[in-house]
Amino acid sequence: MNDRARFTYGDLGLRDAIGRSSPVADAPSIDQLIDNARELVPRLKERAQRTEAERRVSDQTSREFRDAGFYKLMQPARFGGYEYGFTAFIDIISELGRGCTSSSWSCSLGAVHQWLVGTFPLQAQEDVWNANPDAIVCVSYAPSVKAARTDGGYLIEGKWHWASNIDNSQWALVGVMFPPDDEHPAPYPGFLLAPREDWEIDDTWFVAGQAGTGSKTVAIDKPTFVPEHRKITFAELSSNAPPGSLVNLNPLYRIPFLSAVPVCLVSPLLGTAQGAIDEFIAMAGSRVTRGAVAGGGAQLCDFFPVQSRLAEATASLDAARLLIYRDTAEVEAMAACGQKISVEHRIRNRRDHAFAAKLSREAIDALFTCVGGAGLALSQPLQRMWRDGNAISKHISLNWDAVSSMCGQHLLGLEPKGQY
Repeated sequence: MNDRARFTYGDLGLRDAIGRSSPVADAPSIDQLIDNARELVPRLKERAQRTEAERRVSDQTSREFRDAGFYKLMQPARFGGYEYGFTAFIDIISELGRGCTSSSWSCSLGAVHQWLVGTFPLQAQEDVWNANPDAIVCVSYAPSVKAARTDGGYLIEGKWHWASNIDNSQWALVGVMFPPDDEHPAPYPGFLLAPREDWEIDDTWFVAGQAGTGSKTVAIDKPTFVPEHRKITFAELSSNAPPGSLVNLNPLYRIPFLSAVPVCLVSPLLGTAQGAIDEFIAMAGSRVTRGAVAGGGAQLCDFFPVQSRLAEATASLDAARLLIYRDTAEVEAMAACGQKISVEHRIRNRRDHAFAAKLSREAIDALFTCVGGAGLALSQPLQRMWRDGNAISKHISLNWDAVSSMCGQHLLGLEPKGQY
């Protein structure tokens, strides 16, 4: 890797950000965790083509993530976690993204869902982690199935798509529509937690980008009971005090869901853009053009468009990182002070999640325009980074048209239509 092209955390003045410290006395330092991630990058890069072909992250890679402490990063301390914040999370996941986007994405969701479970009532957290403190959770966010009320809980049956890293997960968090009740006159969305024995994996993941994430389907083919305590609503997650925050006193668990969690989608893309820059610099420095029309025998690095596109890519990535770190550190600081995260802050953060993804994707696109035919080989990481980066930017939570229109509506005094 070329350090001259590398954006450093110290450049942001965020080394002392609240989220980059752990309240757990024996937790590994953030520098140690970053070193663990950096050491894994060459292995992830070596396995990336196989990960894509197998359409999932391997047991071995998932085990290495666990052994490195990444799944403990945001897990509540009472269950063996470190309770680091989202700024530390960005450090780790973006580093992994330099090696393999799909692997970074799967680790990202496995790690951030530990935080999400930490916002549930204590009994639900105990269900997940008492028997297995290393358990991780896959999630299908869309509330695509109706939950039926029954004594003590709910009955669910159906299919939930796009549950990334499902093969390595011991629990599933599924989006549902709850029926009206005394507090809600109309159906309302939320999540329910189901253990592995309650669901099957329907292999539906055949895609052109992000193939290695194993984002298959959770299938429950008969009415299955989920107790009341394994429920949380979208409204609770969007508040400044979801149920679990009363148990896990770290203000980390009081951050509204959409103010910070989408960084789990952006962070792998930040790393992918950096990985593309690293790969491009290595290629440009050694590749000699054949010159079927003109310029044969010249080094790729000598061409002006190559130099310009590289500068564009590094500027785009730096801008993306600045936005994400600024917003995330600010939200962590506000939560630590007990300050409410306003609608203005939430919508600004949602805008910046999507815009940082757009910038990161544009950084990769700028480089890919210069790679020529050699860059199309399946053994060349840049083409996979290009496909994976474009796939991530299509995610509905990062889709620029959807999120930017919501932001514009708010700025114009209209009712924002979207999730914030």
